[in-house]
Amino acid sequence: MNSLKAILARKLTESDPTIDVHGSDRKILQIACQDFTNYLKFTWNLSGKETGIDNIIEKTEQFVEEPGELESFLVVWTGLWLKKWKNRVKLVLGNQSQNNSNQINKILSTAEPLWKELECRQELVEILTSALIRNGEICGTEILAERLLKVELGKKSNQHINKKEQIFAVLNDAIRKAREMTQITGPLIFIRIEKGYFTQQTPQEITKL
Repeated sequence: MNSLKAILARKLTESDPTIDVHGSDRKILQIACQDFTNYLKFTWNLSGKETGIDNIIEKTEQFVEEPGELESFLVVWTGLWLKKWKNRVKLVLGNQSQNNSNQINKILSTAEPLWKELECRQELVEILTSALIRNGEICGTEILAERLLKVELGKKSNQHINKKEQIFAVLNDAIRKAREMTQITGPLIFIRIEKGYFTQQTPQEITKL
């Protein structure tokens, strides 16, 4: 585990001792690391795969003057993130479903092959992630961004999606939806807990759009 991930794991545990970041709640740590990396990329206007969690320490050293500054900032950020997590994420047991989930799943199924063929998908995710953070969302940003883009892509599945104007249309509609989403109170991300979750299996994310 790299140093940033280790610090973040410790701060999450200190903020909420009930979280087992190395066991059944490791998914929380995974999403928190992803969100913190996206937050730094947004704050410092970074982009590209080289700013992933494994390399972010090198980048932070260029901006952080004091050795303990990053850790102090993480205390504040972790508290805000956990508050968002408790507000935005809900566990769903068994086969419980959410309103309109069948319709959304159908759209997502249609969008999946188009998404895989979209060469600029990472750039679109980064742009939409920044839009979410700009509007106050710091939890599950990449999950929300990718799901929003896929939904808008699925709605336009009968169009030539690789054309620039169609890509811009998907992005603009997703940004508009992202802004609307930030005004919603309550859960946005639903994590379905299958039978094996508490024996270290990975849960499946379900996003409410």
